[in-house]
Amino acid sequence: MRSAFAPLLALIVASACSPGAPASRGNDPDGGGVLGAYDPNPFGGSRPVQLYVPSGYTGAPTPLVILLHGYGASGGLEEVYLGLRAVAEAKTVLYAHPDGTVDSRGNHFWNATDACCDFDGTHVDDASYLTSLVKEISGRYAVDPKRVYFMGHSNGAFMSYRMACDHADVVAAIVSIAGATWLDPSMCKPTAPVSVLQVHGTADTEVLYNGSSSIGADGGAQGNAAYPGAKATVADWATLDGCASPPDTSAPPLDIDGSLPGAETQVMRYEAGCKARSEVDLWTIEGGVHIPGFNPTFAPRAFDFLLSHGR
Repeated sequence: MRSAFAPLLALIVASACSPGAPASRGNDPDGGGVLGAYDPNPFGGSRPVQLYVPSGYTGAPTPLVILLHGYGASGGLEEVYLGLRAVAEAKTVLYAHPDGTVDSRGNHFWNATDACCDFDGTHVDDASYLTSLVKEISGRYAVDPKRVYFMGHSNGAFMSYRMACDHADVVAAIVSIAGATWLDPSMCKPTAPVSVLQVHGTADTEVLYNGSSSIGADGGAQGNAAYPGAKATVADWATLDGCASPPDTSAPPLDIDGSLPGAETQVMRYEAGCKARSEVDLWTIEGGVHIPGFNPTFAPRAFDFLLSHGR
């Protein structure tokens, strides 16, 4: 969550194409296929964002994925890091990566939970902005209202949990990379089940895998309050979704982090008894850091989780 996040992503940008630039319809230089395009008419009013429309879009109800960046990053930088546009194209998903507002440090942020990351106390209503964004996009494109998803990294992951807590009438499922839900369970009152995939590295020193009991005391709490660990986060959501305990840990490990050897990611799944066929999973990257070195299998797997769960 520290401002060092942006320079790290800037290194990615230096060796990649410019983020967030509108794509033009034409041949895909990587695969020889036909690309979709960013709608040149932005959404979001005073906080504009472009929508990627895949080439397979026909006007039929289509899923929507919104990517939320980490503190100090931007939607374009996060897209370069995770490479979701190519997956949205391949799976025919509408896709946007908006920016948070800028704080007194010059960093983009989302006002998510009390732990992250409205350091200036601006109380900007990002939840309303994002729900309005979904509504606006749905007014121009055929968004499937049962398949609206959020994926976030760090501060954006905290914000994804905020959206699931406050707007379960809109959000079907989320993917959280190195984030956490509210420490106080009473702050999260979803009106319907929301499926959750928590992805977290055990060596994360920014948002600690085991959570933080007080501000700064554990070396990783950079926000305004403490936050729960990865296992506590998914356990809380399993309770909210009515899932039975204990979770299933029989799935084989995954290989999603190319910077680590072998199949490094352990899978824990709450699925039995969950309301409305929801699911709550934890992917623990053994030795994984705050910005994991995801290999090309991660983004499609994350999309598959989202797309397999509707409201």
